[in-house]
Amino acid sequence: QVQLVESGGGLVQPGGSMRLSCAASGVTLGYYPIGWFRQAPGKEREGVSCISTGTSTTYYADSVKGRFTIARDNAKNTVWLQMNSLKPEDTAIYYCAAGRRSLFSLCALSSRDYNTWGQGTQVTVSS
Repeated sequence: QVQLVESGGGLVQPGGSMRLSCAASGVTLGYYPIGWFRQAPGKEREGVSCISTGTSTTYYADSVKGRFTIARDNAKNTVWLQMNSLKPEDTAIYYCAAGRRSLFSLCALSSRDYNTWGQGTQVTVSS
């Protein structure tokens, strides 16, 4: 069974950068489509970015395009979310999630496509 652990959150000033990591134990993350989601207080959870298996095709929400980058580090069995030019509206709890194991699977930014979730990590963008 997949178990995910996020890390790397914290407080950063507007315009700053932060990198979140999603690590797994007991399974090879490279065989799972991985998504990053976030939820701000009083708002619904939204898909931020995802990375597919096989082709490693990536998708981004319009609100983060050009600022966030998702990537796999297969040697460390980790998926990164590099966040640059952070804005106060990026403040949220960030979650990583894994979909069904598949050698070739396009990811999506819908939470319905994921069945395993991490505990979340808080990201606060404030001066």
